[in-house]
Amino acid sequence: MQHISIIGSGTMGNGIAHTFAQFGYNVNLVDVSEDAIKLGLNTISKNLDRQITKGSITEDEKSNILNRIKPFTDLKSGVENADLVIEAATENTDLKLKIFQDIDKFCQPETILASNTSSISITKIASVTNRANQVIGMHFMNPVPVMKLVEIIRGYATADEVTKTIMELSAKLNKVPVEVNDYPGFVANRILMPMINEAVYTLYEGVAGVSEIDTVMKLGMAHPMGPLQLADFIGLDVCLAILKVLQEGFGNPKYAPCPLLVNMVTAGHKGIKSGSGFYDYSNGSKDLVVSKKFSLLRN
Repeated sequence: MQHISIIGSGTMGNGIAHTFAQFGYNVNLVDVSEDAIKLGLNTISKNLDRQITKGSITEDEKSNILNRIKPFTDLKSGVENADLVIEAATENTDLKLKIFQDIDKFCQPETILASNTSSISITKIASVTNRANQVIGMHFMNPVPVMKLVEIIRGYATADEVTKTIMELSAKLNKVPVEVNDYPGFVANRILMPMINEAVYTLYEGVAGVSEIDTVMKLGMAHPMGPLQLADFIGLDVCLAILKVLQEGFGNPKYAPCPLLVNMVTAGHKGIKSGSGFYDYSNGSKDLVVSKKFSLLRN
């Protein structure tokens, strides 16, 4: 398995492409526009520069890594010779189903199809293909080049041999693969998202402020990042989408997203990606500044 195609050049897609290329794999990076791919490649280049600064790679290694990544805007051309395709598009069910319908037609019969989805059913995704036994979840964590965990999600029909292959492949990337079964949110987000949602409710109900909530969780529970800062980092729109999947999948009101989270996403405050969420990122400072919206609420 040497030829890997990644669909989506956003935060997760470019991180996955970076990681595979760094470990010697040939990568096709596929997106809908040249501008999107250029942005993804620029991000990879900047992240490689950070590795050079830290002394973990050399300038020559950076050049070799970038040379292993080929850009594509045509889906068929980008996946037709792949040994493995990893979809890393937006967390939208209809979009993912359409992508898998297409790549199932374009790929070789033996190609394994994987999704980086953080919550959507692998079984449902596999059902729109003619190779359900070769469809699996590879849920990487952000930032991909740094984080060790990969959740390997088995759909209802995923073959044992496919699971074994992907577990071994993940280990070759110096990751720690953990096999889980296909239920809403898998393990990571089934536990994480209710915690983030409860933190938003704690703010919404006036129990404490943004920095206070995050400080309690960092100092009291030894979390490296508070839940509200983490929500900003993940993307509030992504958190909202996952909570809706959990709510629908389990039919349990405990997963219902907090009205404050819904309003923030509706207003376009999605966290780091939009420049504002629970914190303000517009000035580019590394210091966390509570969003003016919440500062005004406290006063």
